Amino acid sequence: MLDLQVKFKKRGMLAALLILAFLLASPCLATASSHTERAGFQQSIIDYRARLNPKYKKIERKRTDYIIVHTSELGRDLTLRVVSKGKNFRSGGRTHGGHTHYVIARDGRTYRIMDKHWIADHAGRSMWNGQTDLSRVSIGIELVGYHYAPLTDKQYRSVGLLIDILQDVYHLDDKAVLTHSQIAYGRPNRWHKRDHRGRKRCAKNFIRAKAKLGPTWNYDPDVRAGRLVADAQLADVFYGHHTRVAATEESNVISKINTAWLIAGEDFDSRETVYQFPDGRLFSGDQVGKKVGWDRIPAKTVVLLNQTGSMEGLKNDGPVKTIAGGITAWSLAGKLYNHRTTIYFLPTGGIKNGTMISDWDDLPIKTRLIVGYKGPFAVDKKRSAYRIAGAGYKDPKTIYYLPSNRLLGGNKIEDFSQLQAGTLIFLPVAL
Repeated sequence: MLDLQVKFKKRGMLAALLILAFLLASPCLATASSHTERAGFQQSIIDYRARLNPKYKKIERKRTDYIIVHTSELGRDLTLRVVSKGKNFRSGGRTHGGHTHYVIARDGRTYRIMDKHWIADHAGRSMWNGQTDLSRVSIGIELVGYHYAPLTDKQYRSVGLLIDILQDVYHLDDKAVLTHSQIAYGRPNRWHKRDHRGRKRCAKNFIRAKAKLGPTWNYDPDVRAGRLVADAQLADVFYGHHTRVAATEESNVISKINTAWLIAGEDFDSRETVYQFPDGRLFSGDQVGKKVGWDRIPAKTVVLLNQTGSMEGLKNDGPVKTIAGGITAWSLAGKLYNHRTTIYFLPTGGIKNGTMISDWDDLPIKTRLIVGYKGPFAVDKKRSAYRIAGAGYKDPKTIYYLPSNRLLGGNKIEDFSQLQAGTLIFLPVAL
């Protein structure tokens, strides 16, 4: 009898060990955040609800089936303004805000835009597994940034914690977490004869593993069912046999393989999408078809999304650019925004290259920058401008930073013999 009891105890211990091993191996439980992490994160959320546009009609959501991740395609301040107050269009129209529930800045700070039980107007024309109008059945999370560039580790930590909390509240598994580009669909247009994916490229750079999310759908259910036509690029990103994230060819620059459609989706011909040609000419999306032709957009044209203000600030009037309202480092420098050859001149007088800046959301307005430069090289008694820059010392692309904080091209310096000691020179480099 005693031997039998011992055998049962051993079997019980073995079963308990097997269950424990299974639990530890479970991807959902192994990566779940701790109570302490959740509590600390929730306390850190910045309450932005009081800034919600009072004209936004609050409707209670009856069910929650999905969590939808977006990229804002804007800097932090404009993202917060647009999702709370609404978007003003150059055409004169506007929205009334309420475009998401949460915003996560590039430094990981998280903002609560509206109570999570209200419907947020974030998904637009959307479909997943036959279900449409997903705004009515989902939570929206905006990550400050652009779909053609990497998100930050701090954003992934915050969004991972937030998703973990929301999954518990609404009893959702990892398959219920999708990106806007996965669920959005468009009506027939010049590229597609039928309803199709690809209307938005939003958050196609979202790496699930970095947010501690497990496996998800390995196919698009609406494409498989014949309800929609696939978008080749998005199908490769989400359901291909290899991982692609924000590759160089997936920037916001037109090339043989990177078209206006692949960059801007349905916004390709919007007045708020600006095309900056290599020769400096600017066209809004509604002008390109009539004035240029979609098949004649030159390679290396930069595509800028959500440009609701005047295009004057984007004009190519020389190598020195200025950050202003709606015009971000991304707008001006593209994928080179954090490169060592992009030099930033802060209003306070500080100088940093792109590798030295960690908080892009807090770059002050009136920060100036030059793209594709090396330096600084200081002028002193032993080193003249000519000795530093050679024959190009008078070139407009040779940039002089004077002790008075003025930035001038070499062609604007009237008397080089009067250059003060401490003047800094920046020279263009071939990238």
